[in-house]
Amino acid sequence: MSWVVQNTLNLHIAFVLSLFFCLHKSCSIPSGYLRIYTTLDRRAESSSPQISPDVAPQPFLTLLAPLPLVPFTNDSVPKLSGLCTLNFDAVESMISTASIDCIALSAPYLANVVCCPQLEATLVVLIGQSSKDTNMLALNGTLAKHCLSDLEQILVHEGASNGLQQICSISASSLTAASCPVKDVNEFESTVDGSKLLDACEKMDLVNECCDQICQNAISQAAGKLALKAYDLSRMDGSHTLSDHSTRVHDCKVIVHRWLASKLDPSRAKYVLRGLSSCNVNKVCPLVFPNLSHLTESCGNGIRNRTLCCNAMEGYVSHLQKQSFVTNSQAINCAESLGMKLQKANVSANVYSLCRISLQDFSLQVSTQERGCLLPSLPSDATFDKSSGLGFLCDLNDNIPAPWPSHTRLPTLSCNRTLKIPALPAATSGQSRYYNMDFLLHLLFAASTVLTVIL
Repeated sequence: MSWVVQNTLNLHIAFVLSLFFCLHKSCSIPSGYLRIYTTLDRRAESSSPQISPDVAPQPFLTLLAPLPLVPFTNDSVPKLSGLCTLNFDAVESMISTASIDCIALSAPYLANVVCCPQLEATLVVLIGQSSKDTNMLALNGTLAKHCLSDLEQILVHEGASNGLQQICSISASSLTAASCPVKDVNEFESTVDGSKLLDACEKMDLVNECCDQICQNAISQAAGKLALKAYDLSRMDGSHTLSDHSTRVHDCKVIVHRWLASKLDPSRAKYVLRGLSSCNVNKVCPLVFPNLSHLTESCGNGIRNRTLCCNAMEGYVSHLQKQSFVTNSQAINCAESLGMKLQKANVSANVYSLCRISLQDFSLQVSTQERGCLLPSLPSDATFDKSSGLGFLCDLNDNIPAPWPSHTRLPTLSCNRTLKIPALPAATSGQSRYYNMDFLLHLLFAASTVLTVIL
């Protein structure tokens, strides 16, 4: 069952943000109000699903939050260098998706899970597909600068943030071979067993790849062979060579990715690359933990005052909630990382249970009434509709308790397939309510502050 909830912001905020965008692009200012929609789509199941790398959790929350970009028109043409030889037409669909995933205001908040993985995959497929004509799997430094600039111009023209190089830590060197000694297609194919590599990755299983590592192992093996071509094996010595080799293997993995992208259809290449990226994304917690001193004072060495401790805990997680959206897997990693830090600081009691801290408390909050939005562990993209706006999926639309670390069990995630996480409550009947989109209001305030400075 699904329903649409509409909340109308006042005209003043909409006008302020409209002006901000008009300073950035040529546009027409819409009349009326900026509207924020939230659509909750619950799927009733015969039994409640579990959080597991083996399945895509349900139910899910789809957020549709139109940005002021929606009614604007941009008749300008992106200013390209004319010096880039890459075939942008080959990845037109991926560029369009990247411009939505990295749409201006939300790019920093969707960066580590959605925006940057899609941008990186786009670059890999762009070079891979272009290698069919150039026979090269990397660009030289000068050409890389022109091509990266051109891609950024195209993305910004379509609505993406103009700070993607900083947000995603991408530079012109990301388009080169870096330290990998092989960039010619013919040399690559004479060094690597291409058919074996394709067999391992072409039909990659997104659900099981992160644990089985069939494609990842094949890529690592191929990258290792490429990296060895940089050395005279008779003269290899010491830890410096080992460190140097590790860097080369890393850089050669990018070359392998590009070769795969040249052999696969762009859509399939995206599927493989985003799947590989999700394996790395879900291994870590991307949040930065503030100083724990106030929290340990209130909750450490035995909890004397539960209210004081929980107030401190809620205040602490409120800082985490301002950073970014995270996946359900990342949220579990974050909960366990923070829990271990607290245990080392003499907080022995399970403050998550005591203070009712859930997994959703570790992600950006989407409203004052609801918990945070956890993005799916499997790759997903934002969507954009002229009538509805920007949308993205939120998994686990229920209150799943955050796991407190225990010395008696293995870490929650990864490939510990015997571990069971509390199942989601069964889908409930829906009801309409108003939502205050906190993260967008924060962005609106930031935009109005920029306007104040400019004007």
